[in-house]
Amino acid sequence: MNFTSSRRRFAHAAVAGIALTGLLAACGGSDSGDDTKSSGPVTLPFWGWANGQEAVVKAFNAAHKDIKLKYTKVTDQLTMQKQLTNAVKAGNAPCLVQNTAEYVTSWVSQGALADISQYVDGSKGKFNGGSWASAQVQGKSYGVPTSSSPNFTIYRTDVFKKYGVEAPVTWDDFIAAGKVLKKHGVKITNFAGEDPSTLEVLAMQAGAHWYAIDGDSWKVDFQDAGSLKAAKVIQEIIDGDLNSKLSFADYAAVQRNYDDGGTATRQISTWQMAGMVQNFTKSFGKWALSPWPTYAGEAAKTPAGTNLTGSVTLVTKQCKNVQQAAEAALWMSTNAGAVKTMASPTTGNGVMPALADSQSYVGEAVSEKLLGSNYQAAQKVVTESLGAVTTDWTFGPDWTAMFTEMQAGWAKVVNKEQKVSDLLAHMQDWTVKDLKSRGISVEG
Repeated sequence: MNFTSSRRRFAHAAVAGIALTGLLAACGGSDSGDDTKSSGPVTLPFWGWANGQEAVVKAFNAAHKDIKLKYTKVTDQLTMQKQLTNAVKAGNAPCLVQNTAEYVTSWVSQGALADISQYVDGSKGKFNGGSWASAQVQGKSYGVPTSSSPNFTIYRTDVFKKYGVEAPVTWDDFIAAGKVLKKHGVKITNFAGEDPSTLEVLAMQAGAHWYAIDGDSWKVDFQDAGSLKAAKVIQEIIDGDLNSKLSFADYAAVQRNYDDGGTATRQISTWQMAGMVQNFTKSFGKWALSPWPTYAGEAAKTPAGTNLTGSVTLVTKQCKNVQQAAEAALWMSTNAGAVKTMASPTTGNGVMPALADSQSYVGEAVSEKLLGSNYQAAQKVVTESLGAVTTDWTFGPDWTAMFTEMQAGWAKVVNKEQKVSDLLAHMQDWTVKDLKSRGISVEG
């Protein structure tokens, strides 16, 4: 996804900080003093969830005498937000945390992150422009990007062939294919009740703008044309019972369902292929990639993604060794061995690096074991998707709280207790009120 600045959805990430002036709150606990004069090795707590990070930490520790990382694996991205919130409040936040770009503005607005610009900006040229911006707010760096994220559809070739279904080009095709597969007891996709990122990424692709900067205020709009277009597609899938409803809380069950052919497609990025490789036993060689479906009559476009997006390694303000933490974050994102480990779906998380030149890693990030004879064609799909990514999306300062609120409503949508349009209407009112309660100027 994030290869050149013209392809970046994060072009506006730095802009998102404009309306934060005067809103940065002091956090409890120690300050971000840089304890460079202390004797002995510095130990830096590091929280993350990605496969492969433990191996990278081990390699880092072997290569450094004066800085050591102490890694703690968190369950997943959403759990990270909750645990980090509690740690910041208690004054015992780790020095380094894995996160995804949509949360950077929120954490900066809470005063939880350290400005590490003086330690990392000299390395800016090593990264692609969009990924670099993903760790910035108002031109200041609060972390180092670790990955970018092309997006595409992965589908079961044997199931499609058996029932005469072609790889969907548009969302209309996708729904039509889902109706055919339903007759044979197969679902076209899975909507986990706890994960509303499906709505977000389809809205992004459709040109929605939930948050925007308007002068010195935030503008909120969850009911624009793009949002309603996305809602229509999702509602048709749910109303037609074309989707599975498997929660990722039982990760093994979800993967088993794909492996067994119970669900035939996923809209994913390279990193999600790692879980498939590590959990499948039956369907290797039976998968292929196709471009992300488009809206009818529109050119190819893929979403910037939420948890589909590239990750960043952030440095917290409570860290007493900010310079060393920044150096460690840079090493993990630029060391050739570390990058290769994380790019592989077998040894790591199948992520595309955030480096300026990452195309050579496409082969590493796409699994030949999973795709079999479709491996070479898949690399072309991944490469082409990099040039079709949404670039005009802005994350709001209350993203964590907003996403949590949306989760509750999304569960009702998946269970047919409310319509997608009702959820969007609720999020419009809720978000405006939430921003106002935080003393943030907002329109909407």
